[in-house]
Amino acid sequence: MKTAHALLALRAIAGREISKFLRQPGRLISSLVRPALWLIVFAAGFQNVFGVAILPPYETYVEYRVYMVPGLAMMVCLFNGMQSSLAMVYDREMGVMRLLLTAPLPRAYLLVCKLLGTTFLSVLQALAFFTLAVLFGIDLSIGQIAMALPILALSALMLAAFGLMLSVYIKQLENFAGTMNFVIFPMFFLSTALYPLWKMQESGAQWIYVLTRFNPFTHAVEALRFSLYGQIEATSLVVVAASAFVFYVIAAYGYDPQRGLIKSA
Repeated sequence: MKTAHALLALRAIAGREISKFLRQPGRLISSLVRPALWLIVFAAGFQNVFGVAILPPYETYVEYRVYMVPGLAMMVCLFNGMQSSLAMVYDREMGVMRLLLTAPLPRAYLLVCKLLGTTFLSVLQALAFFTLAVLFGIDLSIGQIAMALPILALSALMLAAFGLMLSVYIKQLENFAGTMNFVIFPMFFLSTALYPLWKMQESGAQWIYVLTRFNPFTHAVEALRFSLYGQIEATSLVVVAASAFVFYVIAAYGYDPQRGLIKSA
């Protein structure tokens, strides 16, 4: 594979993702509305029940909103990864995916180009959410966001690979909504996006605590949360990187015409 051909493929595939995004301005708006509502409305109701703070030491509305920001940024990346998965299913039904995978380049590399395009859009939308959070009074500096950018990109890559893996097994567009309900929401709620891990263990919800600990989304949130304050959570970084690799390998196997999806299609 020549470098020129590889760069041309990257430009074509990733550029297609970016072009579709730019032609749909409502997509950026919709990606920000959901976390903004959680940040403004849900934080007020969930942090305080009947006048009693339920998430100490986050005893004020502002403190709890600061805690929520990394989890909501990852939620933006998660939903963009699922949006990319939906696009893959649509492309497969329309025959575009089969045409793409017949290009004279390694299929594994073509999928990497797709992942890079999705990751770029996820990071872009997450940065837009950080900007929105600052406008709503969250104390985040440009330096903090810059320090967190590599971790944000790695986590977005992991979630993009997760969406790519799901697209292998979603056979029709009609099944996508059900998949979202059974995958996205458990992945989000069984994480530390909204409440600390120690709080689950302290409350006696041991099985929820265990599931949350083994949830890759939890580690993406924690890695981003630590990085915003200039710290490294090594365990979470390893889990995120390993998960990204495993998801990608499963997806690449599924799109192998000799063994996976294309053969059975």
